[in-house]
Amino acid sequence: MNTVYLGLGSNLGDRERNLARGLESLAERMMIKKVSSIYETEPLGYLDQPWFLNMACSGTTQLDPFELLRYVKDIEGQLGRAAGFPNAPRPIDIDILFYAQWVIEDQYLVIPHPRIGERAFVLIPLVEIAPDLAHPSIGKTMRDLLSGLTEAQQVRRWRDVPCIRSAAL
Repeated sequence: MNTVYLGLGSNLGDRERNLARGLESLAERMMIKKVSSIYETEPLGYLDQPWFLNMACSGTTQLDPFELLRYVKDIEGQLGRAAGFPNAPRPIDIDILFYAQWVIEDQYLVIPHPRIGERAFVLIPLVEIAPDLAHPSIGKTMRDLLSGLTEAQQVRRWRDVPCIRSAAL
């Protein structure tokens, strides 16, 4: 079993329900151990779209990294995500942030996620569930990466949603 950290986001449709459904589907192939609070965040890149709800979770899985990637892409498709342009609005987005201490640089998969250190909407939920998790390539903890952010990004705690926590745990 390998420990994984995933980021989930949604900005179309019933955002909370999309996150809950994403977690429920993930729980079919991984043992979810921790789930962060939900945060409402401003979009980055393409700004003319609704704000996101974002969260992070950790757990263990027997899937290898490429199987996990295929699985999360299947979940995204089942929940209505269609191909679009970079940073497009979407009902669900599931990113593999970390897979154990592995470093993978493949044309289809890069682990750790290449923009973790630039995104408050990823780091804030990660710090909530794993503040001392060290980035395997640079050695800094999630707490250190968050404190080093220089670009202001609007991230506000949305709430804990019991139905999401109970659906996954």
